[in-house]
Amino acid sequence: MAVFFRTFLRSGHAPTLGAAFLYFACSCCIWVLNGALAPFISEAYQLTASQKGLMLSIPIMAGALMRFPLGVLSQYIGRKKATLVEMVLIAVAMLYGFFMVESFNDLLAMGVLLGIAGASFGVALSLGAGWYPPRYKGLAMGLVGAGNVGTAVSVLLAPPLAQWLGWQAVYAVAAGAILVPMVVMIVFAKEPPDVDAHAGLRDHVACLVEKDGWAFSLIYAVTFGGFIGLTTFLPTYYYDQFGVSKVQAGQLTMLAAFMGAAVRVLGGWMSDRWGGVNTLTVVLVVVSVSLVLVGLSAQSLVLTTALLMLCFAALGAGNGALFQLVPLRWPTATAVAGSMIGEIGALGGGAVPNLMGISRQYAGTYLWGFVVFAAFGLAMLVVMRVMQVRWTRTWVERGGRARGVVVPEVAKGDPMTGHGETAAVASFRMESAA
Repeated sequence: MAVFFRTFLRSGHAPTLGAAFLYFACSCCIWVLNGALAPFISEAYQLTASQKGLMLSIPIMAGALMRFPLGVLSQYIGRKKATLVEMVLIAVAMLYGFFMVESFNDLLAMGVLLGIAGASFGVALSLGAGWYPPRYKGLAMGLVGAGNVGTAVSVLLAPPLAQWLGWQAVYAVAAGAILVPMVVMIVFAKEPPDVDAHAGLRDHVACLVEKDGWAFSLIYAVTFGGFIGLTTFLPTYYYDQFGVSKVQAGQLTMLAAFMGAAVRVLGGWMSDRWGGVNTLTVVLVVVSVSLVLVGLSAQSLVLTTALLMLCFAALGAGNGALFQLVPLRWPTATAVAGSMIGEIGALGGGAVPNLMGISRQYAGTYLWGFVVFAAFGLAMLVVMRVMQVRWTRTWVERGGRARGVVVPEVAKGDPMTGHGETAAVASFRMESAA
């Protein structure tokens, strides 16, 4: 294993991989700040269940909507420069939160600004994995994507900081903290060589009009949408449902969030070997079953926490698995494809707090929120199993593994597939050239 990992690191640019991880981790930490601070904010403004859901969903949806523009920007100014532009904007947004938030409406505006941090996903993964050949893309993206651990850091550190300094002061701390990944990015990261700078916008956004792009986006609405939506919602759930302290609610959420972030790497690694489609099949079953059981175990704090850790482990593995497939399908436009999929997929996360708030306010229980999201996960499993029949005829091996040999190209405009040259052929050429 150690030999394999050394070989993996030598096949790309490890300092860029590390810088991308740190950038994504800090961005995730800031993105979910309102979720981590939700018990304090709810107490300060006496929010109803539906108001809490709205407050928690806005940063997620704003981040989702900002991902695609940042991905397009990265194609024209470079991914490294795009990350620096974003981090400057994050710092300014945090200062707004510290100095300007004085009402619930101001807080909603702050939620939109927190979305700037959520835009980092597609660019971070493409920057870090851009130096690595297709056979290592899953692992590279899994390592960068493990920056989701920033959500665990947020829910662990923000509540005690809020008790000590006041909840608005946490925004000021975040403004200072974002300077660390900025310096690391400037000093250590290098722009990957894997993008054709002369490709047109039409080439970059082709995935927007393809069935595969929408299928990946909806599956991602379950895996990453579930991860970020539940991470944002759980401090409120633990505080309201079980009556734990604000700090304890963050600590319990951290257990689940850390599990999801850590297993993401394993999901990418497993998908490189077992196949992304096979991995996602198991993931979607585990997620759906565990969500229903969480809703039914609302009287047991221990059982709820154990089930949530299982659910988050599956969600993390699913995130790694899906983004093992993305660079195989769109090898020359991974940044924009990843941003588009992340944009639409993360909207699923924005729906989770609203769904839970509505369920609690109108049904008196969070159970139906969990059940509805679980049903959506099973529906996406059916969609994927149907579509993977065509995928394995065109751009991946059976089960979702990368193709290692040249296969017959699909003619441009093929009415059966809707694709031009297969991603498998293009990715093989890239790897051979490297």
